[in-house]
Amino acid sequence: MLILSADDVDRALTFPSLVETLRAAFKAGAIQPVRHHHTIARPDGAASTLLLMPAWTDLDAAGTSDGGYIGVKVVTVSPDNNAVGKPAVMGVYLLLDGRTGETKALIDGQRLTLWRTASASALAADYLARKDASKLLIVGAGALSPFLARAHSAVRPIREIRIWNRTAANAEKAVAKLAGLGLSATVAEDLDAALGWADIVSAATITTIPLVKGALLKPGTHVDLVGAFTPTMRESDDEAIRRARVYVDTRAGATKEAGDIVQALASGVLTPEAIVADLHELARGEKKGRESADEITLFKSVGAALEDLAAAVAVFGASGR
Repeated sequence: MLILSADDVDRALTFPSLVETLRAAFKAGAIQPVRHHHTIARPDGAASTLLLMPAWTDLDAAGTSDGGYIGVKVVTVSPDNNAVGKPAVMGVYLLLDGRTGETKALIDGQRLTLWRTASASALAADYLARKDASKLLIVGAGALSPFLARAHSAVRPIREIRIWNRTAANAEKAVAKLAGLGLSATVAEDLDAALGWADIVSAATITTIPLVKGALLKPGTHVDLVGAFTPTMRESDDEAIRRARVYVDTRAGATKEAGDIVQALASGVLTPEAIVADLHELARGEKKGRESADEITLFKSVGAALEDLAAAVAVFGASGR
């Protein structure tokens, strides 16, 4: 069994290649039960979330039927971790041989999640963002923010990046990190003004109060909603949903777990039929992405186990074993 670290994941992946890996994975499909979602209460009144995300396929990394792989990601989300200097999201990925069940690799789940989440957003943007989109606003300055910046920059000609966070100091840290990666970014001090400036708005937060206000979005904007992974969380308001053509990573996951979708369905501003497509349908060419320069598109991601499996197989394959 290989043990593959965060550095191993970084060495194995690039955003252009992983976007194409995910495109092929969504086109081919895999068995991916809706993830197990458990709330873990703590004596101090706080709570963590335990997520179990299994998937399996009989296809190998080359897309041929050869036994394939089984995988499961075990993730915890503890929002209070920032107070002790640790990431909110912790996790590991277990990759098994699809025929024998033999353990092939244990992979750093936090880094794998960052790569696949950002790449799924970039894949969606490749269908939904304007071809000339050059202004990127990232809402939230957590560990995912530099990955989102790099991923979107891999599929669109991003020239300006602004980062907004409730705590400005954290936005400044994210800007500095991007500078170290060769990307130019600045802190957005006024979120409302930045929403009207951006060609792509990418939000990765755990807010329960909508931050992306639909009334402020200019025509042609693409909204990428990555956070808000429970029905009680929400990053966009009803007006953003009402003005946009809405897309999701998977219909089963988004309509059950994504607050932006669940709450909009409950209020009636969105109907199930109005969800234009998921990533399977886009990758297979069954549904259309962006149709005009002026329309607003909105993509909601809650994460799909297929993404983790495809990324894990790519990392394992790059190890040469």
